[in-house]
Amino acid sequence: MNLSNFEFERHSNPVDMIEFVAASNDWTFERSGEHEIAMTVEGHWTDYHVSFSWMEDCEALHIASAFDIKVPDMRVTEVMKLLSHVNGQVLMGHFDLWQQEHVIIFRQSLLLAGGAEPTNRQVEVLLSNALDSCEAYFQAFQFVVWSGMDAKSAITAVMFETRGEA
Repeated sequence: MNLSNFEFERHSNPVDMIEFVAASNDWTFERSGEHEIAMTVEGHWTDYHVSFSWMEDCEALHIASAFDIKVPDMRVTEVMKLLSHVNGQVLMGHFDLWQQEHVIIFRQSLLLAGGAEPTNRQVEVLLSNALDSCEAYFQAFQFVVWSGMDAKSAITAVMFETRGEA
């Protein structure tokens, strides 16, 4: 028996659920096509450009969150080292350097095989995880790109937790 021979009929476009959640939360969004929706979400460190895409061929809802840090050619190697450190700590999703634009992005997918539909909660958690990950590591990317810091020092600096009060 070959499982790939089973066909399931999808009753709705998962991007419609994203639009519903965005509208319910009064988020500004742009539906750039049947299978994609984009929005800008304000974070503590920067605004994040978030895009949800329905990838019909693999039945996955993909989220990509980019921030405005253009990586100059001379810092690419150190950014790649930082990506390795950061991705070793991220449980769900991963960071990547979008070579085409020299921009750092966070990516994650929600598998919806077999006709599964995303719930409001799944969409909210997917977005929340992306934003939390971006917020946690944004400064490390800033340190490497703009301050010339090495990857290990940058990750150590952002993982430093203060306790108590001064």
